[in-house]
Amino acid sequence: MQKYIPVLFLGLLLFAGWQQRWWKSSGKSAGPVGKPVIARGALDDKNTGNEVINRHAQLEYTKHAICRMGCRQVTASEVEEILAVGKINPEKSNPKDHPCPTYALEGYSTEGQHLRIIIAPCDEEHAKVITCIDLDKDWSCNCE
Repeated sequence: MQKYIPVLFLGLLLFAGWQQRWWKSSGKSAGPVGKPVIARGALDDKNTGNEVINRHAQLEYTKHAICRMGCRQVTASEVEEILAVGKINPEKSNPKDHPCPTYALEGYSTEGQHLRIIIAPCDEEHAKVITCIDLDKDWSCNCE
């Protein structure tokens, strides 16, 4: 029986990999990728009321953002919260950035963290979270 344990373990690993690939290809997500953007507070850089981020765009996280969120103990729900109620910092935003404009939204999460979220709405359907910064605490991160 013990000689079959490595084979069973390998089979479970293969099944888990297949399951993860199936979730990605079907448009579903077990992680933060694919959640809709909630951007009620995401106004243009002059805060005139013109939204720069489509509320129904799909929110995608870069590897860098996921790493920074992990080191700084920020959850996807906190990011979504800042996107919903945060204010754009025009000094840290670049609406003329290429290939997509970038906007820095800042605010306090319900957990009390003072966060800056950099987001790039590339088109009407997609917006990428580029990074996440805790403005009050210096965290050591080893993100490449």
